[in-house]
Amino acid sequence: MKTTPEHDARIAKMTFASVYPHYITKVEGKGRTKAELHQIIEWLTGFDNKKLQELIDENVTFETFFKRAKLNPNAPLITGVICGYRIEEIENPLTRQARYLDKLVDELAKGRKMEKILRQ
Repeated sequence: MKTTPEHDARIAKMTFASVYPHYITKVEGKGRTKAELHQIIEWLTGFDNKKLQELIDENVTFETFFKRAKLNPNAPLITGVICGYRIEEIENPLTRQARYLDKLVDELAKGRKMEKILRQ
């Protein structure tokens, strides 16, 4: 399934701070922790807790969030379907990166082991 330019633009303009509480609710509702969520975000982006909070306070868009990120070299190992899209087939790099994060959060919520989530 191909993403549309409108879909890609919507993701680029969405703020990380608006989605972050939903990530917390999702993982904590399934018995995982905020610390584990931060661990997967740091693995993907390189942002530690302090930097993550700064980005939330700054209300950055996903576009800015991923521009500032130092994406993990193993990120392309994140494959599969999320939100109806096969990640490895998403052409827009920003949309693919946002879906990487969605997939990691989903795997965490589903109880997957951390070493598998972090592609070690």
